Amino acid sequence: MADDKPLRILHAVRAPVGGIIRHILDIANGQADRGHEVGIVADSLTGGERAITALAEIAPRLKLGVHRMAIRRPPHPTDLLVWARFAYLARRLKPDVLHAHGAKAGVFVRSGPAPKNGVRVYTPHGGSLHFPLHTMEGKIYSRLERALMNRTELFLFESAFARDTYLRRAGEPKGLVRCVFNGVTAGEFDPIPPAPDATDVVYVGEFRHIKGADLLIDAVARLRAKGLPVKLTLGGDGEETELLKAQTERLKLGDAVHFAGHVKARFGFSKGRLLVVPSRGDSMPYVVIEAAAAGIPMIAANVGGIPEIFGSYDSGLFAGNNVSAIADAIEAAMSDPARTQERARLLRERILTHFSQQSMVDGVIAGYRDALAKR
Repeated sequence: MADDKPLRILHAVRAPVGGIIRHILDIANGQADRGHEVGIVADSLTGGERAITALAEIAPRLKLGVHRMAIRRPPHPTDLLVWARFAYLARRLKPDVLHAHGAKAGVFVRSGPAPKNGVRVYTPHGGSLHFPLHTMEGKIYSRLERALMNRTELFLFESAFARDTYLRRAGEPKGLVRCVFNGVTAGEFDPIPPAPDATDVVYVGEFRHIKGADLLIDAVARLRAKGLPVKLTLGGDGEETELLKAQTERLKLGDAVHFAGHVKARFGFSKGRLLVVPSRGDSMPYVVIEAAAAGIPMIAANVGGIPEIFGSYDSGLFAGNNVSAIADAIEAAMSDPARTQERARLLRERILTHFSQQSMVDGVIAGYRDALAKR
């Protein structure tokens, strides 16, 4: 296939939420800008109004369309029907590239035949890589990944952490392996001043166990018990919303913790003077890249691909899954705001160089071309 020929690209994902759909939309927009014909397949059961709005906004730019199917997270009897519908759609659209995002979409894309003269691409986005190997889920996912490994012409990882974890668990695949960092758009480098009602600390993200918002609440309680009147804003929602609210009541935090509901990232960043990312596990979280691009003072857990974002500015990292480490890092950052702000300035320069949307899209398309040439 000629290197200048527009590609027909179909992205597939289960849940159109969080960083994964942000990643797909940014790549799809960039690919459409370059003249490629793009489509998206996504679950119809999750995402709510936000997913409906986001997909409707991009739909006019996608020549292969937006397609919603009911795709359940755990294995389900309807999976066979979904697989058949997806296979039919792929045959009808005749993509050059079938790009699966996440483990469930990875099964649908790679368990079927490769598109004629095309390639199957897989980006795990953490997902199955987060399950420990000693758990039943970890064992099942690892065996499934190994079974599908050589039905994949190209692996695209968003972090070296995800790549290395996959290779360690599944082995060395026959297909190409590439690492392309997530990237942000030019407008996201504009600075964000704190809002008049900004609290000392802010969290922006989903309320899921792996994201660690509960650890941050415990850390705030610990600091307040020491006599530091720290206040926290939580911007987000998700499956643990009610659990987190019950936790704040149990700890008698009262007005010290404010639940702001779902917020757009840049608005959420303005609601605190220090962003804390307390994840138990992550691959290449957009919230860290977005905050760094905007020059937001930030500390984050030293897990997954987060150290790859911080690079040499790792004084802003703390031990993962450790309430004491979070509390100590907050106290240190607040006690030396000049140092915290300078680290934010230097980190912004690093993001400008290494984590742009343009370089991400270019890297993804280059991977497609290499895989097509090899096939």
